Amino acid sequence: QVQLVESGGGLVQAGGSLRLSCAASGRSFISSAIAWFRQVPGTEREFVAAVSWSGDSTYSSDSVKGRFTISRDNAKNTVYLQMNSLKPEDTAVYYCAARALQPGMFPSEYYYWGQGTQVTVSS
Repeated sequence: QVQLVESGGGLVQAGGSLRLSCAASGRSFISSAIAWFRQVPGTEREFVAAVSWSGDSTYSSDSVKGRFTISRDNAKNTVYLQMNSLKPEDTAVYYCAARALQPGMFPSEYYYWGQGTQVTVSS
């Protein structure tokens, strides 16, 4: 099993930056792909970015490509989401999620979820 805890959310002005962290515990972390999703109330959870278990492969949605970067430090059991050039439409609750080995882009593919961290971008 994997337990996930997100941190780093907050309020930032448009054009600013935030770095989210997803701290994991559990022996399965090293073999887990990790993804970030986000959700606005009343809408479906949206894929943001994902990283493979090794960190060699990363994926991101078109809406964040070139602005957000996902990375992982397996020695620290932590995955990061560096968010630059933030826009008001990035406002959402951000969740990290884990599944075995290779990443997927759909929430239903992930077994473990954190509790979420709020990101608010003001215009």
